[in-house]
Amino acid sequence: MKILVVMGTRPEVIKLAPVVAALRRRKGLRTLVCATAQHRELQDQMLKTFDIKPDFDLDLMRKGQSPDAIARRVQASLDPLLARIKPDLVIVQGDTTTAMAAAMCAHKRHIPIAHVEAGLRSHDLENPFPEEGNRVIIDHIATLHFPPTQKAKANLKKEGIKGPGVIVTGNTVVDALRWADKKIKIRPASADAREVLVTFHRRESFGAPLKGIFHALITLVRRHADLVLIYPVHPNPQVRLAAKRWLRHPRIRLVKPLPYLEFLRLMKRVHFLITDSGGLQEESVCLHKPVLVARTVTERPEIIAAGAGKLVGLSQKNLIYWATKLLNDKALHRRMSRAQNPYGDGKASERITSAIALWAIRARRTLLQKCRK
Repeated sequence: MKILVVMGTRPEVIKLAPVVAALRRRKGLRTLVCATAQHRELQDQMLKTFDIKPDFDLDLMRKGQSPDAIARRVQASLDPLLARIKPDLVIVQGDTTTAMAAAMCAHKRHIPIAHVEAGLRSHDLENPFPEEGNRVIIDHIATLHFPPTQKAKANLKKEGIKGPGVIVTGNTVVDALRWADKKIKIRPASADAREVLVTFHRRESFGAPLKGIFHALITLVRRHADLVLIYPVHPNPQVRLAAKRWLRHPRIRLVKPLPYLEFLRLMKRVHFLITDSGGLQEESVCLHKPVLVARTVTERPEIIAAGAGKLVGLSQKNLIYWATKLLNDKALHRRMSRAQNPYGDGKASERITSAIALWAIRARRTLLQKCRK
């Protein structure tokens, strides 16, 4: 059974690295990795961290690329590769343009698709954009679905996606964090400052919403003399230029994207997080760090329901209110820090691998039966 795992961004590598490792330990499965380089620098940083050497590198990133352009390049480059290597299964993760375009390529060649982190829904095609549409498309053409939670499985069922090909596995981000935790040495937080980690990169926040959020951050550091904001700035020019223009304050530290282990070391040290990232919402609850989600809606409602996060929207007023509460209300901070992790026990990649191995056996039997007829 030949399996092709396709990845192109930082979060895809993080969440697929444990799956690749588990698949390669399983006899009878030959696992190949294709890197699209949708995000060249960030993807390569993660591949090095997890010691993954892609079997194929499409090298598709271009300056100023749009989602449509990267989708076209993925399909143009991946299709001939699929024709040449003829995988029995293509694995994609999440909701990126790489994942959607790779799934479409496989679908058009009648190659079964496995979707890691299936079933996430915001139920709003504009938020996040284009990710919500991407994951809906992938789920409706996939053969195997690996939702991380029962909530995600229920989302699939509402859309008519059910049966033995839908297996709740937990989230592979927990697997990655457990691997990383053994390699991290924690530096104690400063006694003179409270550090808060900030990240923003979503397209729907570009322009006026992002400017408003940045003004709220300036207000927070002006009101709290011991507050330090650390912001690893996404390389997207619209984010990077806006941050440099509007976040001018000595206690707002704009830094380059950090290597994974260094980033986790920082996450473990900070007081809480402010973000619009989906992956950081998950990592924060796993690391028992309160998170303020600066989005109008989240496809990860389990975090809010667990009490680990607050959905503050894109309102300056809401962000300032909840950040101030977390800075001043020790009981609230303690409750959010102790929230139960809804994403499983760190064995998601093993469950995914076992499900794929079982599917492979069944597929082989079906093929033999057809040949005998």
